[in-house]
Amino acid sequence: MLYLLIKTEYFNIIPKFLCNFMANYSFLNIMKSILEICAGDIASVKAAAHGGAERVELCSALGVGGLTPSEGFIREAARVCGVKIHVLIRPREGHFVFSDDEVNIMLHDIDVAADCGASGVVIGALNCDGKIDTDSCRRLVAAAKKHGLSVTFHRAFDQVADAFEALEAVIELGCDRILTSGLAPSAIEGAEMLRKLNEAAAGRITLIAAAGVNSRNAADIIRISRCHEIHASARHETPSPMSFVRGDVAMGAIADEDFKRKTTDINEVKRIKESI
Repeated sequence: MLYLLIKTEYFNIIPKFLCNFMANYSFLNIMKSILEICAGDIASVKAAAHGGAERVELCSALGVGGLTPSEGFIREAARVCGVKIHVLIRPREGHFVFSDDEVNIMLHDIDVAADCGASGVVIGALNCDGKIDTDSCRRLVAAAKKHGLSVTFHRAFDQVADAFEALEAVIELGCDRILTSGLAPSAIEGAEMLRKLNEAAAGRITLIAAAGVNSRNAADIIRISRCHEIHASARHETPSPMSFVRGDVAMGAIADEDFKRKTTDINEVKRIKESI
């Protein structure tokens, strides 16, 4: 009888212990950390895959924060083995208040991304008051889900007026993830806010820590923020292979930049993976 009493009490204590453990101990110690690389060319996609990244955010024009890549680029990227391709859906640079015409462009681009073999899309839109444009975003999410695509809300989130109100709005939309620096210049600076957002999210959505993530700070960002997904460019500058350069003609605003490119560094991708 005494044995049964002890046994019963013992098994009553275990669930309470586990609940306290789960509430107070970061799951990051037992969950696999996921690395997403933003890639602006096919060489970067391959470097991300071969370096061990699980996912790529496919973009063009990273210098302006990223724009929707071409159909050809998406198709070629989707052929790279070992990495999921999530396509940025952003029709232009600048603010995140989009016209009806621009929303229609994004809806078409979502269809194209799905047709090209993407696993997900990265979307976002705001109203003039810094709140989530739920009307436009609901249309974008519906278009993505129709194709079975995963949906990430992009860093327009870092321009919102109220982070916790925006968090609830994005969750209600049915997005799977939010890409954010915690409304700070970098993820390491916003790590405490990321932690608060994670606590408020309570497992209803995944936060991806982004901005300034590298092999030197990735582990600290994960530890402080409790985000188990991080986003980095891992880029380095590569020289032009051209032996002839016409110095008096510029393709852009700064002539010198015509012959410099930044691409994903496979070694930095590996270093980030090793650090987390």
